[in-house]
This record gives sequence, C-alpha cells and structure tokens, in this order.
Amino acid sequence: MIKTTDQLSSQELLTILQARTAVFVVEQNCPYQEVDEIDREALHVYLMENDMLQAYARIYETGDGIHFGRVLVAKAFRGQQLGRKLVTETLEAIEERFPKRPVIISAQAHLTDFYQSFGFAACSEIYLEDDISHIDMRLEKATNH
Repeated sequence: MIKTTDQLSSQELLTILQARTAVFVVEQNCPYQEVDEIDREALHVYLMENDMLQAYARIYETGDGIHFGRVLVAKAFRGQQLGRKLVTETLEAIEERFPKRPVIISAQAHLTDFYQSFGFAACSEIYLEDDISHIDMRLEKATNH
C-alpha cells in the first residue's frame, strides 16, 4: 500500500510508528528523534498481512531529488525477501510519481550490496549517523526491478 500521511488511518499511523521505533530506536539501541517533520509530507509504502505490518519505507522529495528511508522489515517477517519486494514497490512508486528524478538514499553501510543490486551507486564515503555506519547512494533514474 502507498498512502500520504493524511490518508493513513490513525491505527495505520500508530502501527507504522510503533514498528519504526521498535527497529530503529529499540532494536538498534539508537535513541534519536525517530518521528520528524518529514513524516508530515511523506508517502508511506508498506506491506501488511493480517493487519500486521511486514515492511515499511517512506518517500519524500527535496530540491536535489527523491529520497526514501526508514526502510524496515518487521522482525517476525525477516528472511522472506520482503526487503527486496518493498524496495521494488518503493522504486515503482517513485518512478510513477516522480519520473526521471534522481533517487538518493542514506543506506546503512552493511546494505551497500543490496542497494547496488537495484542500480544504486555510492556517492559518499562511509559516515556515522547516530553511531551507525551509513553511505549515501544515488540512482539516476528509478527503474522497475
């Protein structure tokens, strides 16, 4: 599913924010402002099964391109290739809504190969963000995979 923040029901929004906090704050032991101003205007891409969130990402636009982030697969659903399915759906949504715009991500460094399989290329050195190694990656034109 793909919805704007305003299209999400209050229950959907709470489910998404609960999953993001569980992964990015609790699981990764990383206290930071997980919910931010970007969420107000973001597109939310998510996979659900039996009212359970399986995977999630958000898409947002800036002057330099289209970004997606907060990519997660809920712990109970890992190992089922849902990350690949989620990124594929996210890139399709970007291509449909923002054709020919560059796609820029801040990827956790250990996922470089995963994102390279979609055509992303590193465009920065590895840096620490909230004590986790990240690397900026860029896709000049979103393509379907």
